[in-house]
Amino acid sequence: MEVREVADLDPGERSALFERDAGVEAVREDVRDIIGRVQEGGDVALRECSAEFDGVDVGNIEITDEVERARDRVDDDLLEAIETAAANIRAFHERQHPDDWREEFDGRELGRRYRPIESAGVYAPGGTAAYPSSALMGIIPAKVAGVEHVAVATPPADQLNPATLAAIDVAGADAVYQVGGAQAIAALAYGTETVTAVDTIVGPGNRWVTAAKAEVRGDVEIDFLAGPSELLVIADETADPELVAADLVAQAEHDTDASVVAVTDDDALAAAVADAVEQQAAQRERTEVIRGALDNDASGVFLARSMSEATLFAEEYAAEHLAIQTDNEEALLDRIDSAGSVFLGGFSPVAAGDYASGPNHVLPTGGKARLVGGLSVDTFLRSTTVQRLDQDSLGDLRETITRLATAEGLEAHAESIDKRFEDD
Repeated sequence: MEVREVADLDPGERSALFERDAGVEAVREDVRDIIGRVQEGGDVALRECSAEFDGVDVGNIEITDEVERARDRVDDDLLEAIETAAANIRAFHERQHPDDWREEFDGRELGRRYRPIESAGVYAPGGTAAYPSSALMGIIPAKVAGVEHVAVATPPADQLNPATLAAIDVAGADAVYQVGGAQAIAALAYGTETVTAVDTIVGPGNRWVTAAKAEVRGDVEIDFLAGPSELLVIADETADPELVAADLVAQAEHDTDASVVAVTDDDALAAAVADAVEQQAAQRERTEVIRGALDNDASGVFLARSMSEATLFAEEYAAEHLAIQTDNEEALLDRIDSAGSVFLGGFSPVAAGDYASGPNHVLPTGGKARLVGGLSVDTFLRSTTVQRLDQDSLGDLRETITRLATAEGLEAHAESIDKRFEDD
């Protein structure tokens, strides 16, 4: 990788780095057609799309029974790994569940309560590939929130990967469908003869899945529109260049469109990281994919004039994953507000969060960490405020309310207050 200086980036280079998108517009029109086909054709359209796009002739769309038997199809070591990861993810998300509360405010009894949505759909990438981690990350926070019906859609295959199915079962899904792509999102949003429509759809996917989520948003809730994976590493002279490079290469392994960036104020470290990335990339099995990600315009090793400039770079980048490998990680963390998930220190690789440390790996990309956080229990909850006033506390607010209501020209609002004091 070539080392570039942050101060020398031209407008085009800055745009490539800071204006990343999920690439959904290129497929948006085709996705609309697919959604329309599913709305009109139901299960027939799902089977046609599976044959057309996945090359699979689907018999039973619902495979809940097959999922329940999947644990017997994976070896004990893998099942133990799935169960350990699930336990860690569940424990972390259980800490997120807010408590109902009710308190006194100068005679007013005010509060807030939380209730789960009734149903959720989780997209779990898969097919012939195995992504058990994504199944765990989508299903578990919904179940922790108390969602009664959690449905999973995962792409079809002649032989569905048992690791993904076992993870779906361990996580506790209530219904599972073998359907992928935009057609899966359409089925979850609008329902078919087999698929029950849900209230919220979450989970990562390719640009067809992301474009479909954009299309159905408004008819159902979604988490957010996530694009290719991203990692930004802030490092200083104390960082190990081999470890920084290993994290960059690991995230580049996801997709040729992945963005992997390291920024440092140390010339020697920048050069060492760039060299280590090249050496490690050549040794990995998915070298071509890694090479594609390393060569895209949103990836690179960057030299800042100071750690303050590196920190400003990271804040503007607003990465999905932010790793900080410096001698003052906490101080830098306090200066950065925009990141999906943060990994502090040399022994906190992003891969730990991808699989088993506990926090969710479904995170905002494309700079959206400036606006939203990652998938959480909150995604599946709705809140209701509660209030009770007695005559004295309403009396204390009477003039405030009636004056404001009169100023807004809403005379009946004011009268609804005054009427309660007619006896006085």
